[in-house]
Amino acid sequence: MELATFGNGCFWCTEAVFKELNGVIEVTSGFSGGDIVNPSYREVTTGRTGHAEVIEIEFDPAIISFQELLEVFWSTHDPTTLNRQGADVGTQYRSAVFYHNEHQRQLAEEFKQQLNEQNVFGKPVVTEISPWKNFFKAEDYHQDYYENNPNQGYCQFVIVPKLDKFRKIFKAKLK
Repeated sequence: MELATFGNGCFWCTEAVFKELNGVIEVTSGFSGGDIVNPSYREVTTGRTGHAEVIEIEFDPAIISFQELLEVFWSTHDPTTLNRQGADVGTQYRSAVFYHNEHQRQLAEEFKQQLNEQNVFGKPVVTEISPWKNFFKAEDYHQDYYENNPNQGYCQFVIVPKLDKFRKIFKAKLK
């Protein structure tokens, strides 16, 4: 098994997306990239800890590659907005790949460069690509948020449309 760590906005949305991929074993919501050990959600939301909301993905590379995870990553959020995803604003919502090894770094850099060269989004991709240095699991109520709260307003108005779009584009990769 391998790990991938992505920051692509609110982890409630991104966790729900990646959990549906064939080859993904576990998705954990948490925080990465900051300087405080084991920060709370409340601390991270201030934007002063340096952490991003992330998901840490345990995956089987024999079933789904890191390259395929990157494809889903860049297709399911706006990597052209600095420190923002939709209504969520702050450094904690930045687009980021926290790579675990040189191979992941190289793939992420090449993918980002191709997106920019091809002007896929009509604006430059601003995704941070940094070495993984830490991961802190978010509080339990953040884990499996969509599964546990499917009728909550945020889930209905933000997560469901994102999942519908994702399922259409990546239906061949779903569990």
